[in-house]
Amino acid sequence: MNVAKYIDHTNLKAYTSKEDIIKLCEEAKKYNFYAVCVNPYRVKLAKEHLKGTDIKVASVIGFPLGATPTEVKVFEANKALEDGADELDMVINIGALKDKDYEYVKKDIEDVTKVAHEKGAIVKVIIETCYLTEEEKEIACKLAMEARADFVKTSTGFGTGGATIEDVKLMRRVVGDKLGVKAAGGIRTYEDALAMINAGANRIGTSSGVKIIEGAKNE
Repeated sequence: MNVAKYIDHTNLKAYTSKEDIIKLCEEAKKYNFYAVCVNPYRVKLAKEHLKGTDIKVASVIGFPLGATPTEVKVFEANKALEDGADELDMVINIGALKDKDYEYVKKDIEDVTKVAHEKGAIVKVIIETCYLTEEEKEIACKLAMEARADFVKTSTGFGTGGATIEDVKLMRRVVGDKLGVKAAGGIRTYEDALAMINAGANRIGTSSGVKIIEGAKNE
């Protein structure tokens, strides 16, 4: 199994420098990762350093809390796409989901997805499973499907917990083969990545991509 092609090689730290992003892109080229995932401010830089490769540039929207108004998320999405993003990982409005304001949550996803799809980009919907009940996780996945998103994603990596095997299995069960499932948060070893893939993930978000692939070589 080519685990590298499952990996979104990620650096979303607040203090990430220009040099850090260039290093991230060079590692992505060396190990042939599927994508790099960077904050919106760094999309142009990543795009420039991945020119001539098939490695995608993903960026984050409404990150990490998801509590910005839909109009702001749409503006942020448009800017990231204009700067060269191929994929958007957006955080749902978790509070609205808790309020059972499902129409708002769905429209929030729908509006970002619409602008992304118009520009040929895909959307991964971060539901931040650590804050949700089992029922809320299922509802969030169904709303993402209704809103025509492309993936559901477990976590930002900035919450109180990351990806779990149980959550990945639940998400895959709910979305079936209609959407992709991205596991992110706390995936640091080859064994972790493999376990998530076996549970149903077809994308892995991690800042430990190099360590994971080096671990695979030692298997």
